[in-house]
Order: sequence, then structure tokens, then C-alpha cells
Amino acid sequence: MEQKMIKQGENPLGYKPVGTLLLQFAMPAIVSMLVNSIYNIVDQIFIGQGIGYLGNAATTIAFPIVTIVLALSTLLGAGGSAFAAIKLGEKREKEAEKALGTVFMLTLIFSAVVMILGFLFLDPMLKLFGATENTMEYARQYTSIMLLGTPFNMAAVVLSNMARTDGSPALSMYAIIVGAILNTILNPIYIFVLDWGVRGSAIATITSQFISAAFLILYFVRKGKNMRFKRVNMRVNLEIFRSAVPLGLSSGITQVAATILQVIMNNSLVYYGNHSEVGGDVALSAMGIVSKISMTLVSICIGVGIGSQPILGFNKGANQPKRVRKTFLLAAFASTMVSVVGWGACQLFPGPILSMFGTQDGEFTFFAIRCLKIYMLGIFTAGFQVVVTSYFQSTGQPLKASVLSMLRQLLLLIPLILLLPLRYGLQGILYAGPVADVASAIIVSQFVIFELKKLNKICKDS
Repeated sequence: MEQKMIKQGENPLGYKPVGTLLLQFAMPAIVSMLVNSIYNIVDQIFIGQGIGYLGNAATTIAFPIVTIVLALSTLLGAGGSAFAAIKLGEKREKEAEKALGTVFMLTLIFSAVVMILGFLFLDPMLKLFGATENTMEYARQYTSIMLLGTPFNMAAVVLSNMARTDGSPALSMYAIIVGAILNTILNPIYIFVLDWGVRGSAIATITSQFISAAFLILYFVRKGKNMRFKRVNMRVNLEIFRSAVPLGLSSGITQVAATILQVIMNNSLVYYGNHSEVGGDVALSAMGIVSKISMTLVSICIGVGIGSQPILGFNKGANQPKRVRKTFLLAAFASTMVSVVGWGACQLFPGPILSMFGTQDGEFTFFAIRCLKIYMLGIFTAGFQVVVTSYFQSTGQPLKASVLSMLRQLLLLIPLILLLPLRYGLQGILYAGPVADVASAIIVSQFVIFELKKLNKICKDS
């Protein structure tokens, strides 16, 4: 049987052991996702050390813009890579190469639109995102510079997805790592040595994103294995656009939901924080840190899901259901273990984790610890939910992937954040997190049971 699979094509996605492939593709994806998270965390750590909680609150206010950019990037990157992986599995390399050109051109178009709209409506947007009189100037300084880096940010995310599908997961990882290291070096220089404040942190970030994007562009110009930039393909192919974008819709929806959630969360924290002994700016800053910690943990799980996508998509296209099932089960198990370990760390060591973001006063620290322990109480369920969404996305089931992407944040968490504080005040916002996590896990498990039954039947018949 193994020999037969090897003969079906030279691409190792079709015949290498699934466990080996998952490790090979997931580790670089995990590192890349972690590094993307670290970009924001590094900013928050150095701003917290150099400016204090008002500076951290400003980055929290700007975060919805970051997630809007990430939503568009993952829509194009995940959709384009899923489409390309299926075409490579069908041995239609030219179609995959056209997809690369299409998503890159769309990246340039979308980033230009975001920049123009962002600068036109900067102040109203920041007020909508929760800026107060104390934090507005910091937020304006940080956000205006981050907007300038939108093309680099989007290109780095989109092309790293395409590089993994092209069979170069390690290169995708190195491109992001180079940028992250540079960001970590430049942040303290710009903030403390040159005394540029939050502007310095933003300049460090966009400089690093430029380096990552340039690294990946150079790869597709010179060294792409199955896909390269070719002038004839550097246009928006409407047919590919209609086919690829739905495959990335679930990833895009996840980030759009995160943006809406962040806006509602920020405003709720300011309102209910001001009606408590904590204070709105303290509540906003503390939850901003907790959100970044949560994002880092979930990003590892997303990395596992992303790593599984080329394997799932290729073997779906190559009609190898047993390899599809095995990849899904291994990815779900690995991701669940990650989320369980992360949950344990947040419950057992909240103080040391939060201390990385600067030494604050006792009132802030007390609330931040309570915020971290309560809000992250259900995070152990996140791992397998992320992989399930990736599975439906990469196997050409965009509707299911989209529904599950909306489930936790849009359909459950946002209503809970609006409703629970009416009775429990600021505490209600904290408990909305674990309630949404557990409820969504129960619903997602029903999709998993049905899909595994279907997969088992196909495997028996094949």
C-alpha cells in the first residue's frame, strides 16, 4: 500500500508518515504564530516597563485595528493556501501558482484600503475602540504608525501561509523569526535609548514586518518549489478569488469576530470599571494583558491547525481518506494537550506570568491576577476547537468552518459580555470567557462526532 502511495506522486504530503509530516509542518507554523503573538507582547512588555499601564491601555485600544488587518491577511492567506494545497494534490501546479499571484495582488489592494480608511477616521475609530482622555494621545501615536506598516504586515502573513503549502514550512518560520528578533532588539532602543515612547515601539514593529515580508517575497521570486511569482499571474483571477476566499472565510471570520469582541470588551471594561473600585483604565489595561496571554496560547493551537492544513488539503485532493482522518486526530490531540498545559500555567502561576509586563501598583496587580485566573478558566477546551475549524477549512467545507469560527466569539462570548455584567458588573465580564469556552466546546464536539462517523465509513469503503 505504501509503495502504491509513493507512486501516486513525488510530493511527500501523499506518502510520508502523517506524524512526521505534522511535526515537520506544525512546528514552523507554531513558531510563526507565536512570533506573530510576540510582536504584540514585546510591544506591551516594553511599553509597560517604560511608560506604564496607560501605554499598555493604548496598545489594547489599537488592537482591534491589528485584528482587522489579521482578518484580511488570514482570509487571503488561509484561503489561498487551502486552494493551492488542493490543486497541488490534484497535480494542477499552474492553478496553484495563479492562486499565489491572485492573493498577493489582493493583499496590496486590501492593505491600501485599510491604510486610507484608517487615517481618514483615526480619532473616531479610537474613541469607538475605547480610548479615554487619558489614553487618546498614546493610542493615536501608536496606531498611526502601525497603519503605515499594513502592507508589510499583511504580506508577511499571507506569504508565510503560501510558503508552507509550497513545501517550505521552515523558511516561512525563519522569515517571521528574523522579524521578531529585530523587533525585540529595536523596541528597547527606540523606547528607552532614543526616548521615542509608544511611537518607537510601533516603528520597531513595522520595521520588523517589512524585513519578514521582503524575505518571503524574495523566496517566491527566486526559489519557490511549486509556486513562483510570474508577471503573467500578477493579477486578480476572479475565478480563483471566488473559489479560494470561501476556504479562508472561517479564518477571516475568526479575526472579524475578535475585532468586534475587542471593541465591545474595551467599552464594557471602561464602563463597568469606572463603576467599580478598580477604574476603567486599570480594567482595560489588565484585560489587554490577559488577552495577549490568551492569544499566545491559542496561537500555538492555531499553529498546529495551520500545520495540518497542507496535509489535509493535499490528501483530500488525492483521495486518501485514511491519511486525512489520521492527520485530524493527531492534530486534535496535540492541540488539546497544549491548551491543557496553558490552562494549568495560568491557574498555578498567574503572578510570575503577569510580572513580565512590568511592576505595577498593588491594586492593578490584584485585579490582573483575578482577571487572568477567571477569564482563562475554560481555555483548556480551545485546542481541539481550533483544529476542528482548520479541518473543515482545508477539506473544502467552508460553511461548517465559518459557523464554528463565529461560534465562540460572535455567537456566545459577545452576548455574554453584554448580559452578565448587567447582574454581576465587572466580574460578569471575567466569567463570560469560561462560560463561552465550555459551551462552544460542547457544540463543536457534536460536529466532530458526525464528521468522524462519516470519515470512518469512507475509510471502510475505500
